[in-house]
Amino acid sequence: MKKLPLGIQNIREIIEGDYVYIDKTQYVCNLLNDAKYYFLSRPRRFGKSLLLDTIGEVCKGDKELFKGLWIYDSGYDFIKYPVIRLDMSNIVNNTPTMFEESLSHELRHLIRDEGFDLTSDRPADLFKSFIKALSNKYNQKVVVLIDEYDKPILDHLLDIETAEANRTVVRGFYGVLKSMDPYLRFTFITGVSKFTKTSIFSEVNNLLDITMQEKYANICGIPVGDLDEHFHEHIEELALRPNFSRYTSLRDEILAWYDGYSWDGATRVINPYGLITFFLQGRFASFWYSSGSPKFLLDMIKKRPEIFANLSDYRMIEWTMDVFDVENIQPAALLFQTGYLTVREALPSPGSAGYLLAIPNREVREAFNLHIMSELSEKGPDAAQSAYWDMYDALQSGNLQRMLVILKSLFAAIPYQLHINREAYYHSIFLAVMNVLGFDVDAEVSVSMGRIDAVLELADKIYIMEFKYRDCPPDTAPEIKQKLLEELSEDGLRQIREKDYANKYITSGKKVIQAAFAFIGRDDIAMKSE
Repeated sequence: MKKLPLGIQNIREIIEGDYVYIDKTQYVCNLLNDAKYYFLSRPRRFGKSLLLDTIGEVCKGDKELFKGLWIYDSGYDFIKYPVIRLDMSNIVNNTPTMFEESLSHELRHLIRDEGFDLTSDRPADLFKSFIKALSNKYNQKVVVLIDEYDKPILDHLLDIETAEANRTVVRGFYGVLKSMDPYLRFTFITGVSKFTKTSIFSEVNNLLDITMQEKYANICGIPVGDLDEHFHEHIEELALRPNFSRYTSLRDEILAWYDGYSWDGATRVINPYGLITFFLQGRFASFWYSSGSPKFLLDMIKKRPEIFANLSDYRMIEWTMDVFDVENIQPAALLFQTGYLTVREALPSPGSAGYLLAIPNREVREAFNLHIMSELSEKGPDAAQSAYWDMYDALQSGNLQRMLVILKSLFAAIPYQLHINREAYYHSIFLAVMNVLGFDVDAEVSVSMGRIDAVLELADKIYIMEFKYRDCPPDTAPEIKQKLLEELSEDGLRQIREKDYANKYITSGKKVIQAAFAFIGRDDIAMKSE
């Protein structure tokens, strides 16, 4: 049974150490043969660094390293080229000055390793001189590989001044590439985000963006078909453990947790970090999510909580997914590019390609909802978890009044300025709690006479839920508020009855509980059930 390469981004170490490797060398061969300048966006910990290292090793010409892999017998010529590899995540970027100094330091280190004596205070000048010197030394064109190009900007999304200043440095640095075209054999740039080309790559306008190309949809990640080929022994070993005996199909449960990512709407890939960590730890958890702080996303959602109210089945066209800049951040585009949303399906569109976006899997959904609730309520994850388990007990016992008390406490902990006067907001927060608990919640369930807001199914119960919201000034008299809550909750129950929402579940053999929730503000929530 092959070893599992958690965190290993070096193709030589993986091959020589007999680790599991999903062969991506056909993609590498296609890249090298088809064009000269590329850009690829993928979420963190999705294999971008390993892909770049694989390209680098192929370009260094050691054919024997790849014996047994696709590229070995492909006819690729394995000519040896000098390679410049830069990882922007290793560059200090706290301030623009520190960023320039750190980038210059990294370049000088690479320059000294090649035996050159090049001096300049400007990273762009060092970069330019280095490319020329390497090409002349080896009498070959140079391969340039840049990883996490956008890290100096992403780290400061909520500090516009620093982000813009770092962007200026980055733009000048990458601008060197176009003038160096006669000296370059191949250039590949990766990152998480897709900042508009006018803001970052204004001088490098010949980059081929393969992020959404069907041909390269599986260039990173583990295709579902490879799960059985490369990990069947690991699955079989875990399936024998008592803690996994309750699953009818461990493979299906693995896919529910870690599969679901797509960049073309047709093929799906598994997050490699989450999957491999699962096998090594022998338990289901949100490993990918917890491996890096989503603080910039959570801070953004705290400032603009309406973002969270519209994450389900978000429709976008491709050009808007590229409209991502420091001054004009598109939340859905940011969530997609960072891996919290993915393409569920491609949509027919008369112009630019259209996509339906959704949360990819249980790993992301549970962890993201937990962090959103703990951030919005400002109680922290421990208090949020405690509330979730209290609600779990209430739902299992059918005690909806107890559930209402817990729900009120959660909403009351959210600061007034973070509330949105919209039914979708309260609906979304409620669904976040349910999802974190791991309940099987269906939202917007279609029935013959309408759409049910939410259906929650337990082993012996089915909850049919309707949400009603009406704007009400905070200084409204208590008796008027109470009357309004009574009317709203009764309207919700009446809708459930008149549209016969329960009919779909009569034959389930489970107890059907109908509940209507009324919201008129942060502290004013009511519920009626039958």
